[in-house]
Amino acid sequence: MPAYFVDIIFRGLIKYKQVKFINLNLIKIIYNLLMNNFPKKIPVFPLSNFIVFPNTTVPLNIFEPRYLKMTEDAMAGDRLIGMIQPKNTTGLKKPDLFDVGCVCRIVSFNETEDGRYIIILKGLNRFKKISEVQNSKLYRELLVDYELYNNDEKSENETFEFTKIKNILDELKLLFQKRGYQINWKDLEGQNVYQTLSALSMASPFNILEKQILLETKNLEERQARFKEILNTYTSDFSNTKTVQ
Repeated sequence: MPAYFVDIIFRGLIKYKQVKFINLNLIKIIYNLLMNNFPKKIPVFPLSNFIVFPNTTVPLNIFEPRYLKMTEDAMAGDRLIGMIQPKNTTGLKKPDLFDVGCVCRIVSFNETEDGRYIIILKGLNRFKKISEVQNSKLYRELLVDYELYNNDEKSENETFEFTKIKNILDELKLLFQKRGYQINWKDLEGQNVYQTLSALSMASPFNILEKQILLETKNLEERQARFKEILNTYTSDFSNTKTVQ
């Protein structure tokens, strides 16, 4: 359905909202799905050393009361939450956040016997933080903008030669072996370049800042270049003492 027809229908339903049988919240969710028009205000889950790229999926174990509530609210609505890294991990209740994160949809939800939620997130689109919403909720919310990464929907179709990341794979295998990481390299190498490089960026032993650098890259060419720069700081002594600024 053309986007302008969706828009006309939606605005018409809003105009006549006095019709009691119309569920406006459901209509808004459907509208966002059809238009790929993500909300400007989203709940966020600040998590260190955890980044998500569009068109990737990751599991998440939810156990803190504030994020249990956030998950419940998301499941009752559009199932969207934003994943973003805090700038520090010093135990602050509301640490400063990096400027860029990724809005994700909960695509799988399970509750454990001890009250935890096991969810699977699918990355949809990266966002840039505008400001934090002052609220009375247990969890944080941000006003965000998606314009900086408006090509994320097509990111998986980006053409890129696998040979350009072969050296990265070879060096990472050695680094992961030294660190005791277990990776299914066969499955990883069977994916396309976008999925492979995204998975490596997310699963790498890099620090918070280094992962954030990778998350903020605009395309595969820039991402593999920055990945190489970061990786080079590890391959000499496999230490975590150097970072790319």
